[in-house]
Amino acid sequence: MTGALSGIRVLDTATLFAGPLAATMLADFGAEVIKIEHPDGDPVRSHGAQRDGVGLWWKMLGRGKEAITLYLGSPEGQEVFRRLVADADVVIENFRPGTLERWGLGYDELREINPGLVLARVTGFGQVGPYAKRPGFGTLAEAMSGFAAITGEPDGPPTLPPFGLADGIAALTTAFAVLTALRARERTGEGQVVDLAIIEPILTLLGPQLIAYDQLGELQERTGNRSANNAPRNTYRTRDGRWVAISTSAQSIAERVMRLVGRPELIDEPWFASGRERAQHADELDEAVGSWIAQRDRDEVIKAFEEAQAAVAPIYNAADILADPQFQALGTIATLDDDELGPVKMQNVLFRLSRTPGGIRSTGAPLGAHTEQVLARYGITDLDSLREKGVIR
Repeated sequence: MTGALSGIRVLDTATLFAGPLAATMLADFGAEVIKIEHPDGDPVRSHGAQRDGVGLWWKMLGRGKEAITLYLGSPEGQEVFRRLVADADVVIENFRPGTLERWGLGYDELREINPGLVLARVTGFGQVGPYAKRPGFGTLAEAMSGFAAITGEPDGPPTLPPFGLADGIAALTTAFAVLTALRARERTGEGQVVDLAIIEPILTLLGPQLIAYDQLGELQERTGNRSANNAPRNTYRTRDGRWVAISTSAQSIAERVMRLVGRPELIDEPWFASGRERAQHADELDEAVGSWIAQRDRDEVIKAFEEAQAAVAPIYNAADILADPQFQALGTIATLDDDELGPVKMQNVLFRLSRTPGGIRSTGAPLGAHTEQVLARYGITDLDSLREKGVIR
């Protein structure tokens, strides 16, 4: 498979989860990604659900990559890494600041080997500052960004997401940053360092909370499933015990919803003309919408909303996603053959390109599956010696 990023070589030395996911996104669109793991394996191999001892998360996160083992803490491993760097375009790493430098693999040393190299450093708190050398994970970013503070019920505790939200946002940002640096290299011929702190990208996605505090002194509060900017906006239980979500961000949609549920008189209320003012009457609006929905089954609700051209969506679980015709039409779910598990389903590439589409070349490979063939390409053949010293597996 060729793709938009064909010819780009990436060394992925990162673990858990932002850096590796960024490399996965690059691989999906044609980049040649070599996944470099400690001989004991990336921790994600044993993270989360397993089938017959095979990590399922790894099958997704490691997809499209050649998997090799290499202990970078040893002089022999460092020398092998320098040879790999010589014709790489990108290195993605998430060691604590100072680790690469301690190994003699800092950017100053690497750019002597390869002036065009882009080094993406993905850490919890960035390369500078009083927290730089602290252990950093996405959970801490979800806490420090303000996400947890505004998530949850008003009378409940701050709430963390049950998945790697900050890591995922940081992964998307890292992929964008890498491509930005590569574009700059086209003009200058020189690589550069990407310093990405996981605590930062999620701040942008949280919207205007910082500027609102700066300019108005307002602190956003927890509102559960409601919004401070529009109403009705919530999740509602249907007669058959299922759930739907609706949004009325557009004024015209809000009016259609009230007509649909038999409460058109509310549209004439002075406060109804503003989403923010509607949010102050959320109790009344939720009662109107919720009572109407509660008297109908989910499919009936969705059909009625669609006919009224109002925005609604069912609350899905994984089984629902796999069965949904819209996801099927988009090709959102890919089915791949895996040597260990047989056919497996997972999320497909993030978007569709009309001329150079992406695609998943393979699922995550077993530990060290490509060590010999990758190192052979670089003329490294003394593998028995490297194994004896614990440099590779």
